[in-house]
Amino acid sequence: MITTAITSELVRGTAEIETTARGLRPHRLPASVRTRFPDPQLLMAESQPSGVRLAFSTTAEQLELVTHPTRVVYLGADRPRGHVDLMVDGELVHSDTLTGGSYTEVNMSTGASRQVEGPSHTSVFSGLRAGSKVVEIWLPHNESVELVELRSDAPVKPHRSGRPVWLHHGSSISHGSNAATPSGIWPAVAAQLGGVELINLGLGGSAVVDPFTAQVMRDTPADIISVKLGINVVNLDSMRLRSFVPAVHGFLDTIREGHPETPLLLVSPIFCGIHEDTPGPGAFDPASFGTGQVKFIATGSPEGVAAGQLTLRVIRDALASLAERRSEDANLHYLDGTSLYGAGDAAAHPLPDALHPDSATHRLIGERFAQYAFAGEGPIGQVGKRAVV
Repeated sequence: MITTAITSELVRGTAEIETTARGLRPHRLPASVRTRFPDPQLLMAESQPSGVRLAFSTTAEQLELVTHPTRVVYLGADRPRGHVDLMVDGELVHSDTLTGGSYTEVNMSTGASRQVEGPSHTSVFSGLRAGSKVVEIWLPHNESVELVELRSDAPVKPHRSGRPVWLHHGSSISHGSNAATPSGIWPAVAAQLGGVELINLGLGGSAVVDPFTAQVMRDTPADIISVKLGINVVNLDSMRLRSFVPAVHGFLDTIREGHPETPLLLVSPIFCGIHEDTPGPGAFDPASFGTGQVKFIATGSPEGVAAGQLTLRVIRDALASLAERRSEDANLHYLDGTSLYGAGDAAAHPLPDALHPDSATHRLIGERFAQYAFAGEGPIGQVGKRAVV
């Protein structure tokens, strides 16, 4: 077997790659952000390589990738392990479930935690078809990993597809929460259907109109940009209507500093029954502890809306109005998130934890987004097939 050094040339969808004692850790936000605002939730989310993949061409028929996963385990909540997905010429060939690694065990009832160390994991992909092919190895969306070693029975060469680059920012739903595999999160599904290269800034619990996120997007080369805002602002009860609308204007203005004419899609939240008319904060439902499926609840009161508290209905109205007032920007488009997943979908595709979609619903959302955004008649479907490097 040939051992190939894992370098930035092989990795797609990252902002930076950190050298560690074991190997390389992909980051989706640069060190400047992580240093200035080391919020534990943000650091955990950005270090989980949602949408990040190794991309190369090879004639190899066997591949092995050694990773060291790091995750959080909540007692009483059976959260599935992350996966490493192998795609060959755009087709999912195998999904390997992670084992081992390090984890922090958290008791949600007491808040106590402990650290547990385990061995690294080796994903083995054998029996690949003979001949030249383009391989993508999608890293887990829900566990941080260090890339330790890449082995193959034939040389590998970094691959650049030349497809348009889609830069997307959103919440834990865009991050991939409750999806089973990394290539099955809705932005990955949409990217595959739309023929674009994904850079995913879906950051669980952290889509709260942070100026530094807009600055990262401003400075990231992209052909297509989308911003999905709302649910985390409600979850955290972090803003009132008076501050939310100007903050979104500023967020978009910052992106436009680096991308003055790039197609930009503003997306409001999908349907979520607990927060449609009830403000946050959101919280874990104590009644669900120990059941194997932790659920979420809204702890605010609908009466708070009169004082400026935000619900999903309020946010959708505010974002639609905001987009109308920016009508001078011909390349700004607005998409109501309930067209991706609405009240009518909740019966057939209920949110298992009352907040995040399951794997089938991730696919549904990805298909609908791709049809709207990337189809020939869509608002950004006519973007030229140029490469961004």
